[in-house]
Amino acid sequence: MRAFNSLLVLITIMFSSQSLAATGDGLTEGLVNPGYEEKPYWFKNSFLDLREDVGEAADKGRRVMLYFYQDGCPYCGKLLQDNFGQAEISQKTQNNFDVIAINMWGDREVVDMSGNDTTEKSFAASMKVMFTPTLLFLDEQGEELLRINGYFPPHKFDIALDYVAGRHENDGAFREYLAQRAPAPATGKLHIQPAYLKPPYQLNSIVKLSKKPLLVYFEQKQCAACDELHEDILLRPESRELEKQFQPVLLDTWADTPLITPDGKRTTAAKWAKDLNIQYTPSLVFFDNNGVEVFRTEGYLKAFHIQSSMEYVASGAYQHETEFQRFVDERADAMRAQGIEVDLMK
Repeated sequence: MRAFNSLLVLITIMFSSQSLAATGDGLTEGLVNPGYEEKPYWFKNSFLDLREDVGEAADKGRRVMLYFYQDGCPYCGKLLQDNFGQAEISQKTQNNFDVIAINMWGDREVVDMSGNDTTEKSFAASMKVMFTPTLLFLDEQGEELLRINGYFPPHKFDIALDYVAGRHENDGAFREYLAQRAPAPATGKLHIQPAYLKPPYQLNSIVKLSKKPLLVYFEQKQCAACDELHEDILLRPESRELEKQFQPVLLDTWADTPLITPDGKRTTAAKWAKDLNIQYTPSLVFFDNNGVEVFRTEGYLKAFHIQSSMEYVASGAYQHETEFQRFVDERADAMRAQGIEVDLMK
């Protein structure tokens, strides 16, 4: 009987393992495949009948983007984090595309544009997918408009989105469109300054011991706006003086850097960013000496508004003026009264 029970357990484990592999989505009953990357919540939950997907997208004025991936693919992670982690790219994609994830090695059933029943891996093979990520952009008839084999950095990927969303395929090839519009890439580095807090990041101790508010820069390496913040805005004399009134720390939004939050929780930079719902880089999050968040910036800002946000917290104005925009208007009026030119876009 004991041998029979052992055999039964072994068969059950084998069957369960096969069931796990058959899902092809990296997640089953709380178990995670090695290298699994969580997809953005706004990816389409498709039944993988591509004829229906294309039709539904067309009805909404969108196009279909097929995202071929595999677990453990580092460049898939970069696409999801560095590209879709930027608010402008994420929003542009959501507005113009239905994104459907297809596991290059998956066994989920797929109905292709010809109505043939197949599987994810067979469909990927039929489409000659050789790299991950591979992105196929389809038109309203399900025809391939643009194919991206491998990873595009954010500045180049954003142009690809514009090309397909703007129906520019009738104006010429993508390479010509890209050559006309290609901007400079991001530097690909974090701008950590000597005055910034160093690890270990025990932020709970910092807020208690320091008389200065805590300023947390949530950033990422592939971020042109982060480059502009540190290579221009924060180098200006007024910005430097304002930054001295804080205890600044710069965290990589996607890093597993260990830290203790201002309210005493042990976590990582990436998890804390997710818990705080950081959607944009750079985001500036300000904490008082009790470890309570008092203000944050979310979105692309020029120098005047970055400086205004710093002064709003450093001066304590946030404690009596709850409307930041009112504070900004009053600050601008006061500067003009002193003969200082106020340009919101410099």
